[in-house]
Amino acid sequence: MSAEPRHPGATPVGRLAELPPLEREVIHWLRLWCAGPDGPRTVSRELVARHGEAGRDLAADFDELVGTLAGHSRRPLVGHAPGCPCAGADECVFARFVALAAEGAREDAVLMAALMVRADLALCLANRAETIGLRLMRGRTPRIVQ
Repeated sequence: MSAEPRHPGATPVGRLAELPPLEREVIHWLRLWCAGPDGPRTVSRELVARHGEAGRDLAADFDELVGTLAGHSRRPLVGHAPGCPCAGADECVFARFVALAAEGAREDAVLMAALMVRADLALCLANRAETIGLRLMRGRTPRIVQ
């Protein structure tokens, strides 16, 4: 683990290998985005390499979601280094938020967003998370929450 254990958001709550594929992928992109000043460009480059031209829109949406979250979060979010096998608390909340939005659990996604940002931003973030999650899930069988 590379994050400071004193911060509750850095607490390991699981292992990446144990997470569903979408949540694992969201954490991967979040860690890359947060890895330094070139992080957003790295994410954009890799998403375009994986998803072709559709990756540009995906990268722009991801940049907007994480940038908004970083600028308006109730407290700083803490993550682990890109190669760390642990899944941190904040990372898991973010990944689950995106997954819920993509799976159609809109109210749950908005509720999770409201835990991270002001309530007036929660719906906007949930909409963006839904778009991102659905784009990342292309080619996978979605798990619809009822």
